[in-house]
Amino acid sequence: MSLVNTYPTRLYNFLIEIGDLSHFAIRYFKEVFKGPYETSELIKQCYIIGNRSLFLVGVTGFILGLVFTLQSRPTLLEFGAASWMPSMVSISIVREIGPVVIALICAGKIGSGIGAELGSMRVTEQIDAMEVSGTNPFKYLVVTRITATTLMLPLLVIFGDTIALIGSSLVEYSKGGVSFTLYFNKVIKALSFGDILPATIKTFFFGFVIGLVGCYKGYHCKKGTLGVGEASNIAVVYASMLLFIVDFIAVFISDIFFEI
Repeated sequence: MSLVNTYPTRLYNFLIEIGDLSHFAIRYFKEVFKGPYETSELIKQCYIIGNRSLFLVGVTGFILGLVFTLQSRPTLLEFGAASWMPSMVSISIVREIGPVVIALICAGKIGSGIGAELGSMRVTEQIDAMEVSGTNPFKYLVVTRITATTLMLPLLVIFGDTIALIGSSLVEYSKGGVSFTLYFNKVIKALSFGDILPATIKTFFFGFVIGLVGCYKGYHCKKGTLGVGEASNIAVVYASMLLFIVDFIAVFISDIFFEI
């Protein structure tokens, strides 16, 4: 059998997928700046994405702060550096651990939810009905969800980081007798502009990636209920991989400009 008649390789399919996803992103940037603007739907999606993720993000951040402090404290005690705990925990969580962990949690919840929702609409031909009726489904469904995710994820990360530091302060109070006032005074003193700004900026890109991949897989969902499940599952996998890539690029750039 000749190579011409063989099925496309996985690499070929992967490159095609990257091209389609890039075209989907370019279409988003073309549509987001053109009217009419779906303001009410955008506000609704911001509420759904932000409010319904608060509990999960809060629990994740609290446990993250507890576990990270409990695991790090014995090592610092061996070197007599327990007083550095608030500084080390705050810098680690704000710079890297908090944004990445919370983004991964949101990729699982928000990305899969968007993929399943739009996939169900594609399978039940609701998107086709919107196109026939003269409505722009891409503008109404995709642009609003990607924009809402981009705007909400930084707020969720800030909320999660704050809860994580509160959890860490509870461990320090119970184990070392460090008061909350002293703990957060050390946190504020340890954090600098170069810690907070790059970490906040990259969360916008995290949110964009999660919304983009979720909408892409759902909007181009294959027919049938199996396709909906596949779109939801692959959306989480792709979003998680892209998050690590974006994080690497963001850390590399911030290292150049902020000398971290």
